[in-house]
Amino acid sequence: MHPVPIERLADPRARPDAGAFLQDGFDVDTHWHAHDMHQIQYAFDGSIEVEDARSRYLAPRQLAAWIPAGVAHRTRLHDVRSGSLLFKPQMIPDAGERVRIVPVPPLMREMIIGAMRWPLSQPQDAVGRAYFAAFALLCAEWIGQEAPLWLPTTQEPRLRAAAAHTRERLADADFASACGVAGMSERTLRRRFRRDLGMTWEAYRRRARLLRAVELLSETPAPIGAVAAQTGFESQSAFAKAFGELMGETPRAFRARMTR
Repeated sequence: MHPVPIERLADPRARPDAGAFLQDGFDVDTHWHAHDMHQIQYAFDGSIEVEDARSRYLAPRQLAAWIPAGVAHRTRLHDVRSGSLLFKPQMIPDAGERVRIVPVPPLMREMIIGAMRWPLSQPQDAVGRAYFAAFALLCAEWIGQEAPLWLPTTQEPRLRAAAAHTRERLADADFASACGVAGMSERTLRRRFRRDLGMTWEAYRRRARLLRAVELLSETPAPIGAVAAQTGFESQSAFAKAFGELMGETPRAFRARMTR
C-alpha cells in the first residue's frame, strides 16, 4: 500500500485549517519532501522513522514525530498503523526548524485518536474547528518536550556507509569494520565522524544500540537480558546503565509505560 501525499488529499485553496490523515498499514520509504502544513505523526502500533537534513529520528508507539511545515524529510513506515494531524502554520507559530520526537501524554493520545473524526480531505464543521484550535494551543506546549531518540546524519557518502553498517550490525560492528566500509583509515574516520556527525563513532554506535533497544522494548516481549544481548551490550547491567543515562528511566519502567 502506498500513502497518498498530504498535498493531494485536498485542494489547498479549499481544505480546512487543520485535519487528520489515517495511515493504516502503510509499507513505504518516502522520497524527500516537505509539506505546507505542520504535521504530528503518531504510531498506534510499531515505529516510525523520520530523517531530516540533520538527524534520523525514531518514534515508537506512544511517541510522536513533530514535523514543522517546510522541513524537508523522508519517512519510513513498515506495516505501521499511524495517524497524522496537519495544521496550517499560523495555528502553531513557534514550530521550530527541525523534526523532533515528542512524548505523548494521555490527553494528547486521546485527542489524536479523536481527531481522526475529521479527515483533512473533508469539509469541517464548527465542532471540528474548535477541536483543532484547542489542540493547537495545547500542542504548542507539548512540542516543547523532546525525547532523545535521534541519531545524527550526514550526506557524505562514505560516512553514510559507515553509519549504515554500524546500525545494521549493532551486535558485532567494530571500528575496524566501519573503516573498511568507508574506505578510510582509523584516524581519518575518527576525525571525520566527530566533525561531520558531532559525536565519536563509539558514541554513535551506543546510541544506535539504544534506539534499537527502544523498538524492541516497545514492540516485543523479549526479556530485557535478551534485548541487551541482541543490541550488543556486554551485560544487562551495562545496558540498564546506558539506557538510564539516555532515557532517564530503567528499561523495565520504559517498557511498562510504553505497553500499558
